Amino acid sequence: MSAPASFAPPTSPVEAVRPPIAPALGTAEPLRTVYRPNGPLDVHSTLRLIARGGDGPCYRRVPGGVWLTARTPFGGGTLHVSTVRDGEVEATAWGPGADWMIDGVPELLGRDDDWSDLDVSRSPLLTEVSRRNPGLRLSRNRLVFEMLVPSILEQKVTALEAWRAWRLLVRRHGDPAPGPAPEGMIVAPSAETWRMIPSWEWHTAGVGPQRSETVVRSSRLASAIERTIDEHPDDASRRLQSLPGIGVWTAAEVTLRAHGDPDAVSVGDYHLAASVGQALTGSPVDDAGMLELLAPWAGHRQRVLRLIGRSGIHKPRRGPKITIQDHRGH
Repeated sequence: MSAPASFAPPTSPVEAVRPPIAPALGTAEPLRTVYRPNGPLDVHSTLRLIARGGDGPCYRRVPGGVWLTARTPFGGGTLHVSTVRDGEVEATAWGPGADWMIDGVPELLGRDDDWSDLDVSRSPLLTEVSRRNPGLRLSRNRLVFEMLVPSILEQKVTALEAWRAWRLLVRRHGDPAPGPAPEGMIVAPSAETWRMIPSWEWHTAGVGPQRSETVVRSSRLASAIERTIDEHPDDASRRLQSLPGIGVWTAAEVTLRAHGDPDAVSVGDYHLAASVGQALTGSPVDDAGMLELLAPWAGHRQRVLRLIGRSGIHKPRRGPKITIQDHRGH
């Protein structure tokens, strides 16, 4: 199968064979940095979307900070980020990807996320939530493919099912986290490894053929997918949606994490529209109603959604719950 046009191989021979720049420092010893945010910063609230369902193989919250793993362009890495103390955040990284992770700490912690133009004064709720959460920032973790895989797994199933599948597959096919990471932490599999997972293991993890095939197809274009990090989030979203099996919901779930997209809206989410309506009007709405409510904050819609998420307001819990389908024994 040929690649979609927007993910065609590079036409320049030099571009096609150019290797990544090697890290300047060795990786045997941990690397450290100190980040001084230019305002309030809540480390966990800023990073929590990277976790798929709370603590797991790639994300762990501990007293005093957060542990993360990542498969960087230079290999696996582990990062520990402390909570803010005396206006500083200490970050330490281990593994082949340590340089890359240390270099990205400011973006990871929302250095370039500017909320100053967001005016929520028309909403007493958002005004109060914003006042109570001055340290909330949008993270840009630069891991496009690594954010894409769990987003695909979350398509059209409950979060519980998707997170279970993600954890099972990462633990089985990933690599142990470098350094003194908490027990059980894992670096997510490489694109090549995702591509080689046999069909019966997807089935055992509860992932149907449509989602597993989308992951495998995407893995073949992982390098091109990673290059979207240098594009505007709108352009990255369009390119992601050019891939079979990836729609507006999946693309938004990726760009809000990898690109720090301040305007991403996960249209098609089972809960989101109703929760937005409940928070802003007192009644659930559909996707069209949600987009209408968010329109005054165009350019900041993801920031507004994060504030709504912090408000604790959700759609009313009426009607039957979604039944979790488990076909792994069939």
